[in-house]
Amino acid sequence: MTESPPPQRPHRPQPIHPPSRAGHRATPDKDQIALLDPFERLGTDRITLVTNAAQADKACDALSATSVWGFDTESKPTFVRDEVSDGPHIVQLATLDTAFVFQLHDPGCRARVAELLALRGVTKAGFGLGDDTKRIQSKLGVQPADVLELNTVFRQRGYRKDMGVKGAVAVLFNRRFIKSKKAATSNWANARLTESQLIYAANDAWAALRVFNALEIPAAAPAA
Repeated sequence: MTESPPPQRPHRPQPIHPPSRAGHRATPDKDQIALLDPFERLGTDRITLVTNAAQADKACDALSATSVWGFDTESKPTFVRDEVSDGPHIVQLATLDTAFVFQLHDPGCRARVAELLALRGVTKAGFGLGDDTKRIQSKLGVQPADVLELNTVFRQRGYRKDMGVKGAVAVLFNRRFIKSKKAATSNWANARLTESQLIYAANDAWAALRVFNALEIPAAAPAA
């Protein structure tokens, strides 16, 4: 009688260690990240779509209770050579409880978002914010204050390449952050956003805040 082969143990991804303040570390690659379990996400019950000034006022009240926001923007993709984007069309600001997705069609909503982004004493943390801040200056006429580029923090802690939200979540939480390519390249200028767009946009900002907290970075000093 032939013996059955011994049962194989389930594959467990190797942990990716958190950053240190000295030495150089490699940014996790796609293959490493693909082996990890998914990172948790905000559902639509914790996402607030903001389209007008009245809704923006309520969002401002909720955001004013915290000193750090996850921050990101979305713009309609450009596919024609030399076409200039008129984005951002969406601005996302997140607390640990809720992510607010602001559409910028309404002038009153745009004005409230401009005030929020110019507010000093509140850290706005995110990834790849260089182009975002330039577009905000062009569209909203304000210089976002106390913006923290999280890629810079990782470089200071020994990572040579930009980390991005996927790499950061892998390093700090040993989890795989899911981003939909279809949502990423969708039309963010549409008057009505899909559920997929809302989830994508909200979680980009929320994950940035989770990363900020895990890195234990001091928040911006309160405004005098």
